[in-house]
Amino acid sequence: MKQTSPIRRALAGAIAAGMLLAAVPAMAACDPGDKPDNTTAADTKKRLEAAGYRQASDLKKGCDNVWHGRAVKDGAPVSVMVTPQGQILLETNP
Repeated sequence: MKQTSPIRRALAGAIAAGMLLAAVPAMAACDPGDKPDNTTAADTKKRLEAAGYRQASDLKKGCDNVWHGRAVKDGAPVSVMVTPQGQILLETNP
């Protein structure tokens, strides 16, 4: 059985780590002054449902405490934003 050199093992590990990191989407870091509020995805989903949206999914909170996600309104899938004040806005994709 042939042994692999330490350099080859290190190179193989670096390549594998690079492949693993490439599969993880990059996330923007929040600014030090950003203060997260205590709203949850469950709170946001309830707010959307109260406004007539259904099947809320992919809810993610930004550093500015705006929730972004997908939902269905009047039978059509839409991208939504929910502001910290509770305003629901449609997001448009460029």
